[in-house]
Amino acid sequence: MRGRDQILQLLLLYVFLSVLLTLATTSYGVNVTYDHRALLIDGKRRVLVSGSIHYPRSTVEMWADLIQKSKDGGLDVIETYVFWNAHEPVQNQYNFEGRYDLVKFIKLVGEAGLYAHLRIGPYVCAEWNYGGFPLWLHFVPGIKFRTDNEPFKAEMQRFTAKIVDMMKQEKLYASQGGPIILSQIENEYGNIDSSYGPAAKSYINWAASMAVSLDTGVPWVMCQQADAPDPIINTCNGFYCDQFTPNSKNKPKMWTENWSGWFLSFGGAVPYRPVEDLAFAVARFYQLGGTFQNYYMYHGGTNFGRSTGGPFISTSYDYDAPLDEYGLTRQPKWGHLKDLHKSIKLCEEALVATDPVTSSLGQNLEATVYKTGTGLCSAFLANFGTSDKTVNFNGNSYNLPGWSVSILPDCKNVALNTAKINSMTVIPNFVHQSLIGDADSADTLGSSWSWIYEPVGISKNDAFVKPGLLEQINTTADKSDYLWYSLSTVIKDNEPFLEDGSQTVLHVESLGHALHAFVNGKLAGSGTGNAGNAKVAVEIPVTLLPGKNTIDLLSLTAGLQNYGAFFELEGAGITGPVKLEGLKNGTTVDLSSLQWTYQIGLKGEESGLSSGNSQWVTQPALPTKQPLIWYKTSFNAPAGNDPIAIDFSGMGKGEAWVNGQSIGRYWPTKVSPTSGCSNCNYRGSYSSSKCLKNCAKPSQTLYHVPRSWVESSGNTLVLFEEIGGDPTQIAFATKQSASLCSHVSESHPLPVDMWSSNSEAERKAGPVLSLECPFPNQVISSIKFASFGTPRGTCGSFSHGQCKSTRALSIVQKACIGSKSCSIGASASTFGDPCRGVAKSLAVEASCA
Repeated sequence: MRGRDQILQLLLLYVFLSVLLTLATTSYGVNVTYDHRALLIDGKRRVLVSGSIHYPRSTVEMWADLIQKSKDGGLDVIETYVFWNAHEPVQNQYNFEGRYDLVKFIKLVGEAGLYAHLRIGPYVCAEWNYGGFPLWLHFVPGIKFRTDNEPFKAEMQRFTAKIVDMMKQEKLYASQGGPIILSQIENEYGNIDSSYGPAAKSYINWAASMAVSLDTGVPWVMCQQADAPDPIINTCNGFYCDQFTPNSKNKPKMWTENWSGWFLSFGGAVPYRPVEDLAFAVARFYQLGGTFQNYYMYHGGTNFGRSTGGPFISTSYDYDAPLDEYGLTRQPKWGHLKDLHKSIKLCEEALVATDPVTSSLGQNLEATVYKTGTGLCSAFLANFGTSDKTVNFNGNSYNLPGWSVSILPDCKNVALNTAKINSMTVIPNFVHQSLIGDADSADTLGSSWSWIYEPVGISKNDAFVKPGLLEQINTTADKSDYLWYSLSTVIKDNEPFLEDGSQTVLHVESLGHALHAFVNGKLAGSGTGNAGNAKVAVEIPVTLLPGKNTIDLLSLTAGLQNYGAFFELEGAGITGPVKLEGLKNGTTVDLSSLQWTYQIGLKGEESGLSSGNSQWVTQPALPTKQPLIWYKTSFNAPAGNDPIAIDFSGMGKGEAWVNGQSIGRYWPTKVSPTSGCSNCNYRGSYSSSKCLKNCAKPSQTLYHVPRSWVESSGNTLVLFEEIGGDPTQIAFATKQSASLCSHVSESHPLPVDMWSSNSEAERKAGPVLSLECPFPNQVISSIKFASFGTPRGTCGSFSHGQCKSTRALSIVQKACIGSKSCSIGASASTFGDPCRGVAKSLAVEASCA
């Protein structure tokens, strides 16, 4: 009996230890709900700052760093769309590998201690090809997108449920202990729902009901959907959402897309959004009752492959985001927003405890106070005019620059003013490098190019003949950018076109997006649309010969439509008419209805040339500035860890692959307008065309090559050049920092990090200028400029004013050189007073090595 008791005790001990181990390793779910003020996580209201990172627009190797930099920048939440066409490119055939490993991305967000907002859609817009819908969806019998249509609803529900089930299986919802605290169904439907009539309302009600039935255990949102039914939270998208009001007094004020910049189109100038304006918009939102806002984008990334929408969206999706296309912090945007987030979090306890009370301090001036019966008090003072003002609040005087908000966590002291930047500025620089073409030789890149001509016209066995001109997207199903339209016609000796040796005009009309016309195997002319009008119409003088003549028209797309009502019905390709017109005799022949031969895609695509395989020509005479050529070379990666780009100056238009991975479409010959760029004043309402740079230059010449895609040596670069270029002009570049700068005035608030300092001496020391080298293992190597007094100019072009301290340079050099970072008091106590009674500031430019 005694032995049996011992065995029983051991079994009980084993069970007890197993239970303890299970409890220790189990993630307990949290309860996510909401009320009129905020999201509640386990019953506690939260002020949350979010940022969008789209997992396919970066690499798996970049994700952890992007997420950590987001956390370091003060984010609580990472928001991403789910890209249906990336995950289900063929119906019922799924891809969740590599850059499309959604589960891995969400897990990394959770491991970093951040929350996630999963915007399933599954329509996403996002300047993404076809708005994220897979092209096969277009061919489902009887389907109509985004309306009360049974075939569409069935497919939308099937994919949405699949994503939700994947998240549940991996226990990624907050209700299961995971990071996902929100999900979104549909996307900006309210912008276009009037076009769908009464069916729009029933569709939205169905979508809401379907989403809720999936039982995620977290709230669902709909952005830009004023009639979102309970319990769905309707949210705001835009440059400003401070005046937004949800459709129920029981729902919190949420902002799903605060546009941190704008997207770039091929043929457009580069848009940017000043951080002073972005910070103003954020502060105004939290001032007036908001408790959740998301930057779209926090990291924009790159449109690899053929993922761009538009049409004509560029390969770069940088978006002027706080983290740039290459994953580096964009300063001062990242740093100033980090300070802003800290300032807002200092107010969190008061913000979630009560409702705001707003009062006028004068024209375009407001004070908003959050005050509780327990003595908590935080305030926001806003000047939404464009001129500077001084206001009195609670018996104290405050200077408010135009278009700014001051944040007072204790209703007395200013932690931050959105127009006064304490963060440093970093001027980036692309350093071009001459690369070795082969590890065992001293040949430079381009000395060992090989090539293959892409045949003009029909060259594949799957070509087919149809009468008339076919619409391109219905014909290619977007398997390729390219569709050949080929025709042979016989010109008799007595044909009017040949009279007096006169030329003929080939007239071609296309729905877009570009076309190249070849007559008898030679390029005769080209035409291209633009982001505002994708249609193409060309009048090309051609010379026809007696007998057989061939007309080969290469039509191409540059990203499919991604936005608008019925966007899936937007066509492309040469739908005609196609005519020959005699210049002298007025004779016209319409070729549109004849028997045309069609070829989907290129011979080189079918042969897999992008991988670098096949029999390439390596003769010394490299053909350049000719259309339809595939090029290949080998290269060694630039040394170090700096981000890599390829400069495609000298090329025309095409696509590029590095070790078989498409880095996207290149188009350096698409040039931006000559006007529209000027010095941009952040004051006043922002729009996507307000702040532009790079006028009269190629929209994009530098194209991101992720470090993880290259080896130290023996890499393969393949190009398909459409219109003609010289690949020997291509250069590689690494992104580095040229200068760091900061300019801080005596009227700047203390650094936010010093807000909670208990040291009276620190509190009274005044503003501080800080610099920090952006890359690991760097130190400040030189001080290019330092002035305390009345310095003028901006980073890279500072100059001394009439008032200046003679000691500034030596003091800054002593404090900074040899250190990774340094901080200097921007006050007369540090530098002496070179001009009493004058408002002074400290400006410094440094470099790191």
